[in-house]
Amino acid sequence: QVQLVESGGGLVQPGGSLRLSCVASGITTITHTMGWFRQTPGKWREFVAKVKWSGGQTSYGDFVQGRFAISRANNNNTIYLQMNKLKPEDTGVYYCAAPAKIYYYSGPQASAYNYWGQGTQVTVSS
Repeated sequence: QVQLVESGGGLVQPGGSLRLSCVASGITTITHTMGWFRQTPGKWREFVAKVKWSGGQTSYGDFVQGRFAISRANNNNTIYLQMNKLKPEDTGVYYCAAPAKIYYYSGPQASAYNYWGQGTQVTVSS
C-alpha cells in the first residue's frame, strides 16, 4: 500500500523556479531512497536526483549542473525538488520514485525503483 503523490508543477518562464513536492505513504523517507525522474517527449525516462534514506547524501543527473536541490522533510514524509534557472529543455513530466528495498542507497537507474507517482507537468516556456 505505497503511494507517492507529486505536486508543484506548472508553467514558468526560462530562468524561473519551481518547487516540486512528493508526499509518500506506505513507506517512510527515512527508510527508503527517494528519487526524481523526468519524461521528456521523444526521450527516455531520465534520472534527475535522489537522496539517501539517512545522512542527506544526494546525487544528480549530469544536466542539472547545480540548478536543482533535492531535500527530505522527515516530519511530514515529504520529498522536495527545488528547481532553479529552469530551461526550456527541462520541460517534461516529473515523477517521484522509491525502491522496494529499505536501508539501501539505490542507484540512478529507473529499473531500481518499484513505486512511482502519477507525475507532475513542468513546462518552461516564454
